[in-house]
Amino acid sequence: MTVFMPRLIGAALASALLLAAPVPAEAKGTSTLVAERGNFYVGGRDVERDSSIVRIQSMFVEYMIPARRTRKTPIVLVHGNYQSGAGFLSTPDGRSGWAERFLRAGYAVYIVDQPMRGRSPYHPETDGPASVMTAAQLERLFTAPDPATSAPQTKLHTQWPGTGRAGDPVFEQFRASQQPSVQGPADKIDAIVRSAVNDLLHKIGPAVVLTHSRAGTFGWEAADDAPELVKAVIAIEPNGPPFFNPDGADGKEPATRARPWGVTYDHMTFDPPVASPDEIRIEREKKADGPDLLPCWLQKDTPRTLPHLAKVPVLIVVGEASYHAPYDHCTARFLKQAGVPVTFMRLEDKGIRGNGHMMMLERNSDAIADQLVGWLNKTAH
Repeated sequence: MTVFMPRLIGAALASALLLAAPVPAEAKGTSTLVAERGNFYVGGRDVERDSSIVRIQSMFVEYMIPARRTRKTPIVLVHGNYQSGAGFLSTPDGRSGWAERFLRAGYAVYIVDQPMRGRSPYHPETDGPASVMTAAQLERLFTAPDPATSAPQTKLHTQWPGTGRAGDPVFEQFRASQQPSVQGPADKIDAIVRSAVNDLLHKIGPAVVLTHSRAGTFGWEAADDAPELVKAVIAIEPNGPPFFNPDGADGKEPATRARPWGVTYDHMTFDPPVASPDEIRIEREKKADGPDLLPCWLQKDTPRTLPHLAKVPVLIVVGEASYHAPYDHCTARFLKQAGVPVTFMRLEDKGIRGNGHMMMLERNSDAIADQLVGWLNKTAH
């Protein structure tokens, strides 16, 4: 990866900055909290290569069972694009992550590395090329956003620990955690990950599925494939908005739908059934719900429902200062229109201010986790 750092900071100083970062909470030990810990692999398929059989696209799963387990239903944590499950273990400034917060609340956790990244094997010969994010991209999207080139809400961003700029020790820890991401067709990637998540759920039994960002599609697909195994979906700023990416404001329908099935790239079960997503008739709202919000693309006429998701309670969470703030309400509205029981939570409405897209790593991450636990305790049993 190209390193974007001030000219006076050399390789030796960059290494020192990495070493100067706080020791992650996970490394300090949680032996009194965890009764059982382990890992395993699910999913994948065999292919022939060089006259031998190779397993590809399997998914690594790390699990932790709390010593005081008070909740029957475990939580599956699915990271977003360019990330890995490490983002749920600790924060780049050394605090404990959401996994520990859920353990302390009495929930077992299963933390995945999506197929083809992190501890899940990546085979470029069959999986295809992968891309990485530059330091400048990380700053713009996550750590030090510029409202001039992003959503106006990003001017409210205050919760990233540190300066958010290249060279800062916390930023360098975050940058070091980034993973190459396979650049195959989105529907193909959805199919690979949804299959692995489905295998995981059939192995461990009913669970809550928590997704972040690009992984949002996998939560909807998991609930579509096995609603009896998904007790709830928590979607942290899920991939969206419905149908089209949030660019352009002329109200005309683009020629190609980014997410053909509304909130996913891969197929979903609708009622009445559709043979092709083109049968889902949509229109754009004439007026947005409020200032600095985008109008939503929704179904027109009598909406088709998502009968499998209608059995699964959903929580969608968005930060006050994220580039998702202008449009995540559209995902909630699309799902509600399709008969899905959705709770839409803007963190500022809970008194939690200044969060960007990587809220699980930000300074008030514990307060956000407490909101998720509060909702779960009332919803998933």
